[in-house]
Amino acid sequence: MDTSSKENIQLFCKSSMQPVGQSSFKTEYSSSKEKQRCCGKLKVFLGALSFVYFAKALAEGYLKSTITQIERRFDIPSSLVGVIDGSFEIGNLLVITFVSYFGAKLHRPKIIGTGCLIMGVGTLLIAMPQFFMQQYRYEKYSPFSNSTLSLSPCLLESDSQLPLSIIEKSQSKRTDECEMDAGSSMWVYVFLGNLLRGIGETPIQPLGIAYLDDFASEDNSAFYIGCVQTVAIIGPIFGFLLGSLCAKLYVDIGFVNLDHVTITPKDPQWVGAWWLGYLIAGIVSLLAALPFWCLPKSLPRPRSREDSNSSSEKFKFIMDDHTDYQTPLGEKSKIMEMARDFLPSLKNLFGNPLYLLYLCASTVQFNSLFGMVTYKPKYIEQQYGQSSSKANFVIGLINIPAVAFGIFSGGIVMKKFRISVYGAAKLYLGSSVLGYLLFLSLFALGCENSDVAGLTVSYQGTKPVSYHERALFSDCNSRCKCSETKWDPVCGENGITYASACLAGCQTSTRSGKTLIFYNCTCVGIAASKSGNSSGMVGRCQKDNGCPKMFLYFLVISVITSYTLSLGGIPGYILLLRCIKPQFKSFALGIYTLAIRVLAGIPAPVYFGILIDTSCLKWGFKRCGRRGSCRLYDSNAFRYRIKLVPASPCYNVTGLHNEMGSNHSSWSFTAKGSHISGTNCDAGHSVHFPKYCSTFHFKEKLCFKT
Repeated sequence: MDTSSKENIQLFCKSSMQPVGQSSFKTEYSSSKEKQRCCGKLKVFLGALSFVYFAKALAEGYLKSTITQIERRFDIPSSLVGVIDGSFEIGNLLVITFVSYFGAKLHRPKIIGTGCLIMGVGTLLIAMPQFFMQQYRYEKYSPFSNSTLSLSPCLLESDSQLPLSIIEKSQSKRTDECEMDAGSSMWVYVFLGNLLRGIGETPIQPLGIAYLDDFASEDNSAFYIGCVQTVAIIGPIFGFLLGSLCAKLYVDIGFVNLDHVTITPKDPQWVGAWWLGYLIAGIVSLLAALPFWCLPKSLPRPRSREDSNSSSEKFKFIMDDHTDYQTPLGEKSKIMEMARDFLPSLKNLFGNPLYLLYLCASTVQFNSLFGMVTYKPKYIEQQYGQSSSKANFVIGLINIPAVAFGIFSGGIVMKKFRISVYGAAKLYLGSSVLGYLLFLSLFALGCENSDVAGLTVSYQGTKPVSYHERALFSDCNSRCKCSETKWDPVCGENGITYASACLAGCQTSTRSGKTLIFYNCTCVGIAASKSGNSSGMVGRCQKDNGCPKMFLYFLVISVITSYTLSLGGIPGYILLLRCIKPQFKSFALGIYTLAIRVLAGIPAPVYFGILIDTSCLKWGFKRCGRRGSCRLYDSNAFRYRIKLVPASPCYNVTGLHNEMGSNHSSWSFTAKGSHISGTNCDAGHSVHFPKYCSTFHFKEKLCFKT
């Protein structure tokens, strides 16, 4: 017996069991009351889902804001940071197929609530290394200098010039630090915590969006999804602002005397309190799980969708109280039936060319998105000389609100103008093409390399400089016996940065509080453009005078680009929802998410990190001699690599969209009511390509043979 026949029999049985003489007024009143309860519960679910999207986006935004902090704290290269960032997608990958397929047949709100609990635990786990690691140690000029002692940086590099007691104490300390450094792999806990976050986040999108779309009216569906996606963008705003705040706080705040910290947030060795935000985000994720345990398994469908109830995603396996498996044997047969339908469902899904085309285009787009979002704070720091705190603040307060406004605008446009699926495809195409053209203009908005002696300029201040193993050494510092691995930059009064005071040839130094000034620096003197005493101060020199203006232009173009690209987000998402059969909705969203994770989310941060590492000019070294994180990048190479890679797939995306547009161009639209007529056409909510219809027309979600 087919599904529609079963539904008719159940409806007849319900009607025949009504008490004789029941008032029609009472029936209408009960129906109206039930509709109000249904609407209320749907809005509760909408609010709960929005809060969960906010919680997961808060943690994700905060993670992106702490990429540089994690890299410096654990002293690891960008490629390894990319692996840590990609662990979220790996966790999602492990369970996404099963959660999206089997979860659609079970109690979806409770599964989402369970995922939130796992996500909260994983977020808290990320912060745990801070409580087990030793205090952060940064490279500094001398642990023995203070306000009353004046030492020569040039002589300090030679042990023969130091008292024997100081040499022995220094060597003993170096040995202890080396042993501690060799046994430190605490970044693994960050990896595992992010992995748990990915597992916990898995059911939120496919089950939450499908649940919302199932029980909302067609007119409200796009608007509700737009609201959820907008809240999801607001989350990273708070995430980056929280990252900006925590970046101003020293990493070991509460554990050390801050008066003894000699570096500032502008120093390239500064590490903020990266762990603090994860504690906050973890608690928010745990709180977000609570409402879902009070929500029902399903809700009555709106009248506009009652006619298509037989095609409902849940109807085949879940009919709420109509079918109740009381025995373990019944539950086992139910699971086996779902398992047998898995491969045919997968085949049917990939047999839909529009779905496959959209999947390919999205994969290319998200490769660019994941790479850029992961390293954008780092890009702003390195390219425009901004602090980590300011980079996070700018992204959170300026860039992300533009994305939120664009997504919300897309939902409003879809609802107000009742745009058809074909119109949604055109809007998606137009916003993508225009956004990528704006993105290409960012190539010209960069700053030149800082003048660093031996790396970007010669010690005489001329460009270019030839790169070789002894490039940091010159005649002016030949007698100083300096370490080429040390990175404690000093800004000379000539505007050139030196890798250390020793390499600057500085003869004397004085300290007053946290301020350390070096005098009689021989290397500064030979490149000085004006008369002076050849002095220098701790820290890197500022970028050239035109860099702040370039940074302002970058922000303006970046905001416009973000808004333009996000404007097509909701139309594209509606296109995805409407190009599949309703019973495969959660499964299709799950496979879509799986493909994005595997083909974009996992590899993009890794290969972006590898490309960024290739632009490194000066690597730092750990206390045992192993290579650590990069200290100085080639700004031009950094810009070209991080911009050219996202720009190259733009042409592929445009080509895919054009192919989509050419396929749609042969469609004609006619008003044919709300039912599907004809044979050999796939029924349901979706717009798709029928296999055997020689001539076909579409009216938003309709397919019928003529």
